[in-house]
Amino acid sequence: MTITLPGPTLGVVGGGQLGRMMGEAVAPLGVEVVVLDPTTDCPASPVVSDQIVGGFDDADALHELASRVDALTFEIELADPDLMAEAAAEHDVPVHPDPDTLRTIQDKLVQKEALVDAGIPVPEFAAVATAEGLERVVEEFGGIMLKAREGGYDGRGNVPVDDPADAADALDEVGGNAMAEEFLDFEREIAVMGLKGADGETRTYPVTETIHREEILRESVAPARTDDVVVAEAESVARDVLDVLDGRGVYGIELFETKEGDVLVNEIAPRPHNSGHWTIEGARTSQFENHVRAVLGWPLGPTDLVAPAVTGNVLGDIDETQPATLSGVEEVFAAPDADLHWYGKDDVRPLRKMGHLTATDCNADRDALLSRARDLRDGLTFRDA
Repeated sequence: MTITLPGPTLGVVGGGQLGRMMGEAVAPLGVEVVVLDPTTDCPASPVVSDQIVGGFDDADALHELASRVDALTFEIELADPDLMAEAAAEHDVPVHPDPDTLRTIQDKLVQKEALVDAGIPVPEFAAVATAEGLERVVEEFGGIMLKAREGGYDGRGNVPVDDPADAADALDEVGGNAMAEEFLDFEREIAVMGLKGADGETRTYPVTETIHREEILRESVAPARTDDVVVAEAESVARDVLDVLDGRGVYGIELFETKEGDVLVNEIAPRPHNSGHWTIEGARTSQFENHVRAVLGWPLGPTDLVAPAVTGNVLGDIDETQPATLSGVEEVFAAPDADLHWYGKDDVRPLRKMGHLTATDCNADRDALLSRARDLRDGLTFRDA
């Protein structure tokens, strides 16, 4: 392959913070980015070449996007795989990851069944469509996490159920047709950012520990604070997952480490993922740059750790939606070991992801680095002084 600069134009379905960071990452490579998003002046718009305003199921908008670019990708699972495949074919541009992979990922039940068929370890699960069926599953598993099959994220669409009497209300909350997964008493949650490039090349970033509260990722610690056996197993499972999925790009593979040291797949995102944001400062090549390199068929960048890193998510700490003004940033800007990333969202809502900061230190203990990142992050607020 011969690469010349300025480079090609990439079309991205979705213009949220992931599209924004994708644009930031590849501008130095000479890659132009055009995003499609229904929100006027979406978060990505200030840092990319252009935005097409349109819904993710807007066929005309998607065809316009495909007509203007050299390759297509997506940063949100709400993208329509059928429309993407149709537009890509009509305008003769590649789309990665493959729309068939997106179809599989969009339905959590189908995703889990595909993993089981490939022999990849997952928690026990069952499809549920009625309150009576959910009651039986809760009694069998002794407590479950009920998940909407489609559309849930950041804790939305997930409801823990440990009493059969709560089945009907839980099913109503997630919108009916759902998947029930056994509730694990796990040791920790971990993640691997996997990468598929041209000619079948695969790479993985170092195993990351992910810390959640209320089903929302709060901090990521890289490398994970676990033993070498678990790290090796997580990397092996992640590579098996990559073998199942078609199409180039980055895949966020969320995992459970059980009390017994087993590794089970929780969920997969066929795109850059919040648990890999630390790679911007902590790895030789960020997940965002490598995603674009992979989609374009370019050589992949190194995924090696350059320094231990802890990312703290900056979430909406208010009770009602309001215009977003973040205070307390002076200490982060003054810190020699931290970097702040602002997502450019106009309004802040309770627990909405508004940005993140990453603390890095080649010599720091990871526990100390986690405390440092939390202290800096907790000094930020959207509340009025």
